[in-house]
Amino acid sequence: MVLETVQPLAAIATTPSAVNRLRALWETGLATLWVPSDWSDWSEVTAPGSLYRYSGSLRDALAARWAQYRGFVFCLATGAVVRLIAPLLHHKATDPAVVVVDGAGQFVISLCGGHQGGADSLARAVALQLGATPILTGAANQLGLPGIDVLGTPFGWQQGSGDWTGVSAAVARQDPVQVIQEAGSTLWQDHLPPDHRLQFGFPDSPPDTSPAAAKARLWISPIQRRFAPESDLPKAQWHPRVLWVGIGCERGTSRQLIEAAVQQACRSAHLAEAAIAGVATLDLKADEAGLLELCRDRGWPLRCFPATVLRSIPVPTPSEIVAAEVGTPSVAEAAAVLAATSNPQKPSTSMLRVPKQIVRQLDQPGAVTVAIAQAEREYTGRQGQLWLVGIGPGQLTQITPAAQTAITQADAVIGYGLYVELIRPLLRPGQIVEALPITQERQRAERAIDLATWGLTVAVISSGDCGIYGMAGLVFELLQAHDWNGEKPAVEVFPGITALQAAAARVGAPLMHDFCAISLSDLLTPWEVIERRLVAAAQADFVTALYNPRSQTRTQQIAIAQQIFLQHRAADTPVAIVKSAYRPDEQITLTTLADFLDTPIDMLTLVLIGNQSTRRFANHLITPRGYLGKEVR
Repeated sequence: MVLETVQPLAAIATTPSAVNRLRALWETGLATLWVPSDWSDWSEVTAPGSLYRYSGSLRDALAARWAQYRGFVFCLATGAVVRLIAPLLHHKATDPAVVVVDGAGQFVISLCGGHQGGADSLARAVALQLGATPILTGAANQLGLPGIDVLGTPFGWQQGSGDWTGVSAAVARQDPVQVIQEAGSTLWQDHLPPDHRLQFGFPDSPPDTSPAAAKARLWISPIQRRFAPESDLPKAQWHPRVLWVGIGCERGTSRQLIEAAVQQACRSAHLAEAAIAGVATLDLKADEAGLLELCRDRGWPLRCFPATVLRSIPVPTPSEIVAAEVGTPSVAEAAAVLAATSNPQKPSTSMLRVPKQIVRQLDQPGAVTVAIAQAEREYTGRQGQLWLVGIGPGQLTQITPAAQTAITQADAVIGYGLYVELIRPLLRPGQIVEALPITQERQRAERAIDLATWGLTVAVISSGDCGIYGMAGLVFELLQAHDWNGEKPAVEVFPGITALQAAAARVGAPLMHDFCAISLSDLLTPWEVIERRLVAAAQADFVTALYNPRSQTRTQQIAIAQQIFLQHRAADTPVAIVKSAYRPDEQITLTTLADFLDTPIDMLTLVLIGNQSTRRFANHLITPRGYLGKEVR
């Protein structure tokens, strides 16, 4: 969640009323509450979050601790906040996120660091936590676009050089901006608004004489381009991490020599070091001190392969000498290709951008062999997250704040098309939103697992509760089939109000005693099993919720269920027929066990059959629990 990533986070209150406004944020345990030290009534206050009592002026306290925090949430006048933080701001790439909550707690304003600082995301998260409205004033938000300087963040791209302010300004003016993408995921392109002004093509298209000539240019490439500072056309570049550096070296080779060899190989092909995904080598080099030091300092993962695997990779420049020494004719080229390939069974030397180079330096011990291969899919460098989210019966107000936050903050949202439309107001510019048909539950789950394993944060939405006839069980089953280690990707379940709870709430209190739920759909469960469960529920006198009661092709099961219950319960047993609870087309009918088939029933309907104690009272159903000692009739 955003509150967990923008850490440390300070929530600043200068009055008791401001404390009340920020209390919900503080009680998450993810924000330190700042209050003046001269307040005497804070010694007994406890909450999961920590408390910082600053002495002297708030201006001095901010100056002293500004660099220690990644985010600040003020409940203070906007003008006062501007004057407080103005002397502390340096650059949008390094400034923390600054958010302001108004005194009435109605609005949360992204004031500073909206894109790169994460203030826009923080404002959304805080607004959901406080039940307020986020105010985002960045031009990209108004245009329905991801910020041009953050669009690569979900994919782990590295921001390169260029006139980022100029390119962002062109987007804000809605000028045509040319995008030349030579590597990295194009998923972000598939989710742009239809009226966007981005042009995808090559440097010479469209020509400068065209009425739609680009006013700025964005490169997405592993190539390191040099931009002329005097150019009138602002340019900037993202570097997807698609390059895998294969390294072979003599024992004891210094870190400095290995790094110099990598830099030389990149320069020879005009490749950006920022586009390096990681390093690959022979498993015998897994303890090479210089190599480990370089990977640690540069944040590069190190992948090690045994000689038996490396020697199966065809390479352009094998060496018999190397084969005699380590058991494979290639280390650098084979390791680079193997690390870059998505299919180890079909490695291709066409992925090589830099064939092996041997580097020595007189002033450094050892020797290094370097090769570079380019992967089709970039390395994100992120811990993937799978969020299994229940969206309740349909109204946004029926979705828990935690679930709303998960949907808003996820990199990708996956679900059945109808459910995606129900939560569309929660979606934000730049999200990957994939809606699949109702019969493609497995495809949805597989897609979500793939994206999360890659490193994205993926919200899989289900109506009601995701763990009750929802997607959670299927996702966990598939993870188990994929030998999931329980950690990567990380999985979190966000419960929702399920259909039986929603239906029960609309008709009173029918679930006050023991109850059960049975789905009448026999697509995944044999009808014989369902029938046995119906008999057991009817005999046991459970209040029973029937899910998926009737479809266009499956019409007899609900009639069979009625006959089973009539064998064990009175004909006048109360029954509630609830269709589309909490949605605009909601329909509620209170009837009896004998007559409920007279009411139209479909897949959006839930049937609630009372037990022998359930009573109808003033257009409500009540199942007594026994608190009064005697049933009220």
